[in-house]
Amino acid sequence: MLFRQNVLAGIASGDVTLAFRRWTRPTVKAGGRLRTAIGVLAIDAVDEIEQGAITDSDARKAGFAGLGALLKELAARPEGRCYRIAFHRIGDDPRIALREAADLDREGRAEIGRKLARFDHSAGMAWTGSVLQLIAARDGTTAAELGAAIGMEKLKLKARIRKLKELGLTESLEVGYRLSGRGRAYLDGD
Repeated sequence: MLFRQNVLAGIASGDVTLAFRRWTRPTVKAGGRLRTAIGVLAIDAVDEIEQGAITDSDARKAGFAGLGALLKELAARPEGRCYRIAFHRIGDDPRIALREAADLDREGRAEIGRKLARFDHSAGMAWTGSVLQLIAARDGTTAAELGAAIGMEKLKLKARIRKLKELGLTESLEVGYRLSGRGRAYLDGD
């Protein structure tokens, strides 16, 4: 579930606590968590709702100026059912602290190495080292550039780069990726 920048600011301030989406099936569930650019959200409820039951107050709680603006956005995607998602921010994205943890000891480095080897094995090709080196060479390297360089389809590679982000080795920029402090420390220690 993606949010516009102004909605993220409202979530951070606590003013935005609802979202409305039109889905063929929900992509989040009550009791789940969602990482966003402003932190982790707890999903409190996901309920199918008739569009006519949405109020002006609901629209404002979803970060819109009013009901008309929300309905216009929902109309842009006419297929699927309308859902009301209630949530609240529960804290910072734990990957941020992990990215900053650049003080890798021998065991920490070895553990990352084992995980990268599993990623490579699962993919049937050694991709992690090449991708980390390419990202290290230039901040903002895009998935399309990385995919072309290693011979992997962009969307498949993006899914795999998320694994590197989970380890705290990379981070997404507005365009492309860069190594985190942890990623640089790992590469410098090899």
